[in-house]
Amino acid sequence: MQNTPVSSLVGEEYEVEVGPVAHGGHCIARTEAGRVLFVRHALPGERVVARVTEGEETSRFLRADAITILDPSKDRVEAPCPFAGPGKCGGCDWQHAKPGAQRRLKGEVIAEQLLRLAGLTPEEAGWDGTVMPAEGDKLPQGEVPQWRTRVQYAIDADGHAGLRKHRSHEVEVIDHCMIAAPGVSELGIEKRDWENMASVEAIAASGSNDRQVILTPKPGGRLPLVELDKPVSVLRVDEKDGGVHRVHGRAFVRERADDRTYRVGNGGFWQVHPKAAQTLMLAVMQGLTPRKGETALDLYCGVGLFAGAIADRVGEQGAVLGIESGKRAVEDARHNLAAFPRVRVEQGKVESVLPRTGITEVDLIVLDPPRAGAGKQTVHHLAGLGARRIAYVACDPAALARDLAYFADRGYKVRTLRAFDLFPMTHHVECVAILEPVKKDA
Repeated sequence: MQNTPVSSLVGEEYEVEVGPVAHGGHCIARTEAGRVLFVRHALPGERVVARVTEGEETSRFLRADAITILDPSKDRVEAPCPFAGPGKCGGCDWQHAKPGAQRRLKGEVIAEQLLRLAGLTPEEAGWDGTVMPAEGDKLPQGEVPQWRTRVQYAIDADGHAGLRKHRSHEVEVIDHCMIAAPGVSELGIEKRDWENMASVEAIAASGSNDRQVILTPKPGGRLPLVELDKPVSVLRVDEKDGGVHRVHGRAFVRERADDRTYRVGNGGFWQVHPKAAQTLMLAVMQGLTPRKGETALDLYCGVGLFAGAIADRVGEQGAVLGIESGKRAVEDARHNLAAFPRVRVEQGKVESVLPRTGITEVDLIVLDPPRAGAGKQTVHHLAGLGARRIAYVACDPAALARDLAYFADRGYKVRTLRAFDLFPMTHHVECVAILEPVKKDA
C-alpha cells in the first residue's frame, strides 16, 4: 500500500482580507476556500497578497507573509529597520505598526487569551485594557526604543553576525540592530569576523557599565582573541556540558533595582528592557502591599529581585523563601540577599522543592514562571497555603490565563491586572496579576 504524497503549499499566494490579531505576532485570515492563514507583516482590516511560508494540503492552518499591501491600515508605517520584513530577520513582529497600535494589538491578544482560557473579561480581571509603555519609550515617529540589553547573535558559515529569520535556522546578516541598547551596539559585534563561532551573546548591564560577551563555539572551534570597541568580559559555553565558563574579566554583570545592586552571573536571567526590573518590582510591591512581620514565597526567583524587595518591606520579623532551579542563579541570589538573615534561597524545581519545605501557610506569594507557566499542580499547591495576596508575573498571556483558571478553581480571583510593553516591536508583553482569595459568604 503506497502513501499518497502530501502536497506542499509553500509559495502559493492568496489575496485575503486580514482579520483579528492572534497570539504570536500574526493576524488571522481565510482564503476564499475557507483555509486559515496566520499572516505576518499584516494588520487587522488590511487587504493583502499573502504568500505561504509553511504548510501542506492537510495542514490545519498555513503560515504566510503579507508580501503586497493592497489596502493598508491607518496604523501602518514603513518599517524603520531595513532588516525587517517578509523573509528577513525574525526578531521583530510589529515594525510595520505605529507604537500605539502595537500596544493596542498586544492588549487585544491579552483580552482574547483571558476570555478564551480563563473565562474573564477585562473588567472581571480588574484591567482597564491598556498596555503601558515603559518610561522613556514614547518617541517621535520613525524613532525606535533602544531597549534590548541582551542580544543573541547567530553566526553564519562565513563568520558574519546576524539574527535568525522567523522560524528558521537561517541567518539574516545585519550591520546594526535598531532595538539593541546603546551598550550593546557600542561593542561592534557586527563589524568583526566570528569564524568558528556558532553564536555570540552580548550583554550590556543597565545598572552599571559592565559589558559581557558569551561565545558558543562550533564543535571543535577554537576561541578567537576578542578585541571589541569597548572593555568587555568574555565567557564561553562548554560544548560538552553546556556550562558557561569565564575566559577573562568578571563572570557577572551588576544590575540595579529598588536602590539595590544585583549580581547576575554567567549570562543568567535579568529582565532585558532597562526599565523592566524596576517597573515590575514596583507593580508587584504595589499589588502585594507587604506588611512588617509577614512571610513570603518568591518562586522562580532568579537572582532575588522580588525576594529582596519583599524582605526590605517585611523587616527583621518577616521571612522570605526563594526557590530557583538554576545553580548559578541561586549562588547569585544568596550573595545578593546576604544582608537579609531572614531570607533563604533553595535550589531546585518549584514543583519538587515546595512540597519538601513543609510550609503549610504563608502571607504573600510572588511567582515569575518561565514561558510555559506554573501549571496546575503548582497552582493548586500554592492556593492551599492561604496567602492573602499572590502576585503572578507573566511573559506569556496564554500561560497566565491558563494558570488564572487553575487559581479560580481553588478559590482565588484576580484583583487587578496590569500590562506593560517591555518588548517594543515584538509580540511579547509582560503582565502582573494580583490575586486574592474569594471571600466566603457568612
